[in-house]
Amino acid sequence: RQYQLLKSPWKLYLKKFDELEKVHPRYNWHYKDCLTQAQVVTEGINTSTALENSYNLMQSFIQAVETGNTHELKSLTNCQDQIGTLMHKTLLTFKHNLTAVLNGAALPYSNGCLEGFKRKIKQIERTAFGYSNFTNLLTRIRLEEDLYKENILT
Repeated sequence: RQYQLLKSPWKLYLKKFDELEKVHPRYNWHYKDCLTQAQVVTEGINTSTALENSYNLMQSFIQAVETGNTHELKSLTNCQDQIGTLMHKTLLTFKHNLTAVLNGAALPYSNGCLEGFKRKIKQIERTAFGYSNFTNLLTRIRLEEDLYKENILT
């Protein structure tokens, strides 16, 4: 049962706890019982103290990033609880890049537009199977982004 509580509903552990279904239980044949999503997560994290501490730390991080609370983020990176090795590596990465993490939480800027543009360029390269020269690639990118206007002949 513990294995099934951790294996099949792994996406539930990535959600915010507030967004989990807490009222309507559903029957699941994996664990042969009617449970709500919140009960599944609660029973799953109760199998291990390291897992429970890591889950609570992750939920606190999500809350701090959403609210932009930089002081909370600083204190969470210095967590002394018993956590899993992967969460420990994540904390070390956050400590190493602390200024970038704090800026990302506090400032309203996002690099979403840039990432979308990079994805579009990679898709153009993938569908074209390579261009004979770089100028053709640049022309295709400009055409896709409407940077070249059509000359209308009347």
